[in-house]
Amino acid sequence: MDKQAAAERIRQLRDEINYHNYRYYVLDQPVISDAEYDRLMRELESLEEQFPDLITPDSPTQRVGAKPIAAFASYTHRQPMLSLSNAFGIDELVAFDKRIKRMLEMDPEADIEYVSELKIDGLAVSLTYEDGRFVVGATRGDGFSGEDITTNLKTIKAIPLVLFEAETAPPVMEVRGEVFLHHDEFRRINREREEAGEPTFANPRNAAAGSVRQLDPSVTARRNLDIWVYGTGFVQGNGFRTHLDTLEALKKWGFKVNPNTRVCRNLQEVEAYIAEYGEKRESLGYEIDGVVVKINSIELQDRLGYVARSPRWAAAYKFPAMQETTVVRQIFVSVGRTGALTPVAIMDPVEVSGVTVSRATLHNEDEIRRKDVRCGDTVVIQRAGDVIPEVVQVIKEKRTGDEEPFVMPEKCPVCGGRVERPEDEAVARCVNLACPAQVRGRIIHFTSRNALNIEGVGPAQVDQLVERGLVHDPADLYSLTVDDLLTLERMGKKLAQKLYDAIQGSKEPPLDRLIYALGIRHVGEHVAQVLAEHFGSMEAIMDAPESELTAVAEIGPVIAKSISSFFAEPQNREVVKKLREAGVRPGIQAVQVSAELEGKTFVFTGMLASSTREQAEEIVRQHGGKAASSVSRSTDFVVAGESAGSKLQKARELGVRVITEEEFRRMIQ
Repeated sequence: MDKQAAAERIRQLRDEINYHNYRYYVLDQPVISDAEYDRLMRELESLEEQFPDLITPDSPTQRVGAKPIAAFASYTHRQPMLSLSNAFGIDELVAFDKRIKRMLEMDPEADIEYVSELKIDGLAVSLTYEDGRFVVGATRGDGFSGEDITTNLKTIKAIPLVLFEAETAPPVMEVRGEVFLHHDEFRRINREREEAGEPTFANPRNAAAGSVRQLDPSVTARRNLDIWVYGTGFVQGNGFRTHLDTLEALKKWGFKVNPNTRVCRNLQEVEAYIAEYGEKRESLGYEIDGVVVKINSIELQDRLGYVARSPRWAAAYKFPAMQETTVVRQIFVSVGRTGALTPVAIMDPVEVSGVTVSRATLHNEDEIRRKDVRCGDTVVIQRAGDVIPEVVQVIKEKRTGDEEPFVMPEKCPVCGGRVERPEDEAVARCVNLACPAQVRGRIIHFTSRNALNIEGVGPAQVDQLVERGLVHDPADLYSLTVDDLLTLERMGKKLAQKLYDAIQGSKEPPLDRLIYALGIRHVGEHVAQVLAEHFGSMEAIMDAPESELTAVAEIGPVIAKSISSFFAEPQNREVVKKLREAGVRPGIQAVQVSAELEGKTFVFTGMLASSTREQAEEIVRQHGGKAASSVSRSTDFVVAGESAGSKLQKARELGVRVITEEEFRRMIQ
């Protein structure tokens, strides 16, 4: 192919890929399979590799690929990103309505048309487009200038790099939006961080903010951030008549606008909207902390203008915080499988958002010092949805003088081993690899559902095996006999045989599961899958130099160093050797593509008769499909078992096809 033909094909591919990104990430209505999408991307990557001078910054291949930077540059907004005045009750919203009617010299009983929007609890950003192309993305900062995070925002696929119908867009335009994380993704990130011995994020907003401000864009890309846009800043030649017109134009140009936005004819309809989403907020799948109310008419907005740092024509109604007060009775230190020491507050039980909370992580020593948490303190704790409880602040006015400051132990509370805290880390660690807490944690992780999934080997059994000296590492599980297992408490012969068979039956796991099961720091399920697909064998990964690991897509320098350091330890290589000698033979499970399942997304709900939910999801993946945990418009099938719950209801609301377990079985046969 000559250069001219390549340029035309590259243009076609970029347009097509941008369209499919829009269908998938914005509309949630894909029209091609993942395999087809991947083929388009591979063809584009191949052509750009052959003709590198044809690569442009707005190519879909350039969303991820920038090198880590030392610091973010400052960026001045063309129009300030103002904050909103808050209303903490309906009476304050009524006062807001009366005030603007008075300023507009309107009849107090007349109606004003408002637009009500969900107030997303994320990170506000500004996206600048010139001639329809994304050129700069920045944080709010102080409202006048923020940080240039363009390379990170380009990794968010819901942000268009090139606008649809760009010829109708203003020559220069600032689009304002909120970057956020869905609850499912927040839980996944925290699960991986916990498994890697890293402090977890307190809430989705902190996780989103931390992800957007990563100096390495590849880390941001792995976090699956999303965005809702809610308006514009500076617009050259602004011709919008209403705020709703603005949102409709943004949708036309390819932006993701929250579908729950509603035009309200008067304040009474605004109040009904607030009441509705006050009840629905737990089921949205992402965090909101209130409702934003804006006058719809741009003319009225212009007449009202601004005061100080906020517009007169908008207000943020804040939902009551999901917080309670309680007393910290004890702070103890837990030791994870990587040796990480994590302080945990034990508190008087208190109900927060329908859940009784009696403990909360304090993350690390720096966090305790920053908040000055002491034993005996009265504290405010917070929980929202499925978010981990956190200590928000100490009520120091209630101190009596008997409170005891916390001191991080110099020795491991489990084994008495030396504790070290690297200069560049906030987490202190026990350096004794033989620490029972680490041995116990590594074995529990090795046998867990998403690792080797050895049914029947839980914390209680592992505690006894470690205490009795029967196992010292995961490989020792395979040398256990039925007689060894019979020495455990409440272990009959039948149960011991079943446990033995489960251990022996786990000897042929997929390679990615075995990699994940080893518990290498920073290597979660996704990274394990990337390694398995790239290297194909455990030996190849073990022998790969750090430079080769870094060259793998999605493996950054931190992960590469962690993998290299792990296999540089003789005892870790010895465990892998022992596993091999015990007959553990991993391999990448071949995908048997099925025309019925390929590219389709399945969600399972209720009790399945013939398998566990995890086994059914694995079957879907083996046949070229995808398994999801929540129902959306992109879901193709919901498989409903006995006692199916809210997922079934949501599927019916969205018009997603619901099938029985028997129908699913017929599909895979």
